[in-house]
Amino acid sequence: MKKYFFKMPKTARRKSRTNAVILLYQRDLLEKDVEKIIENNLISGIKYDDFTLKLARGVEKNKKKIDNLIKDIVENWSLERIAIIDRNIIRVAIYEMLYEEDIPLKVSVDEAIEIAKTLGQKEDTPKFVNGVLGKILNNITDVDNRP
Repeated sequence: MKKYFFKMPKTARRKSRTNAVILLYQRDLLEKDVEKIIENNLISGIKYDDFTLKLARGVEKNKKKIDNLIKDIVENWSLERIAIIDRNIIRVAIYEMLYEEDIPLKVSVDEAIEIAKTLGQKEDTPKFVNGVLGKILNNITDVDNRP
């Protein structure tokens, strides 16, 4: 059976990524399960598209592996020292890079940098995100490290 995929416009995908980052930010800030936050937001009238939910749930499911990759890259820094929003921008991009084979690796990096420009905690957040994801990208492409 042939599968047909609807290709989301670039802006729609960026909005989905941004929404996933915000959901994960809420999860970290409120220390609640992402499903509970989705449910509470739904009650408040906030709805999410499938790509947003896939990203948020995917990060949640693979958080330990993703966080270990970040820890390996950011030498002399603990994960907690990275601003919550910045940490989640990086998490979403790494999730995409590892588990979304239909998305080119560099697209995930570029999208994260663009999101960092609007949501990032500090002026240098896009540069920091680029540095971390650049190292992850090199590691993935060097050993074809996608699961």
